[in-house]
Amino acid sequence: MHVVTATEAAPGRPVNEDQVFHHRSVVGVLDGVTAPDGLETGCVHGPAWYVRQLVTHLKGAIDDAPAAPLTKLLGAAIERVMLDHPMCDLANPSTPAATVCLIRDAGTELEYLILCDNSLIIDTGTETALLVDDRFARAVQQIRKDYLVGDVPIGSEAHQVRVRAASTRKRELTNTSGGYWIAAASPEAAEQAITGRLPLRGQGAVRRAALLTDGASCAVDVFGLYDWTALLDLVTDRGPQELIRQIRSAETADFDGHAQPRFKRHDDATVALCLFDEETR
Repeated sequence: MHVVTATEAAPGRPVNEDQVFHHRSVVGVLDGVTAPDGLETGCVHGPAWYVRQLVTHLKGAIDDAPAAPLTKLLGAAIERVMLDHPMCDLANPSTPAATVCLIRDAGTELEYLILCDNSLIIDTGTETALLVDDRFARAVQQIRKDYLVGDVPIGSEAHQVRVRAASTRKRELTNTSGGYWIAAASPEAAEQAITGRLPLRGQGAVRRAALLTDGASCAVDVFGLYDWTALLDLVTDRGPQELIRQIRSAETADFDGHAQPRFKRHDDATVALCLFDEETR
């Protein structure tokens, strides 16, 4: 497995709340959940800290049990991060959290785990497929309809009021059976992740895979710059950083968010491209 990655903080943001890693046979992209100003999280730490800690503990869990199911690795990492901030109110639904997408090259198979709104794009040579955890999109569909109207500019006071209101409503859906699951302060969330296996040999074998945070998948599902096959071709031929560059151009072109209403003008963006050579297996 050959892996190429790129990650970039949103323009004007001092820290990147995304993380990407390649450790042993596991590749992952994670996206910290930004809490808007004025929303109490019960925690002295922020999403950037949480994501860094989660990646550190994921690597440790992989070292401890390289063959353990991805759900067990993620659950162990979540539990270990909980121990890192015992004085914080981990029961607060806005406690720092992260979306997660993991893959593991298991030799003959590609194992995957998706939690919340990261995306996994796979190419078998004859088909390109999008693998997602669509529970988040379903759960917040009405919230997006109510607050992403595009009639006020991003960054305006009216827009910030809507962002806070939307985040408050999301709290009621976080890590609930009727809402969506995310890595935060409940190891149970890992067991709720979308998982599966795909062949790396023979007919239908995966040749390429791209792991994307929503700040990168927006190239297709928000801005419509290309389809998933074209996105894979772009990051293969010109590199993941070129995808992020084109997204920045699209975000800037719709500076106020009137054409494509969204909660942020720019978002952190992360891509991991994985290439598999069947002949070497």
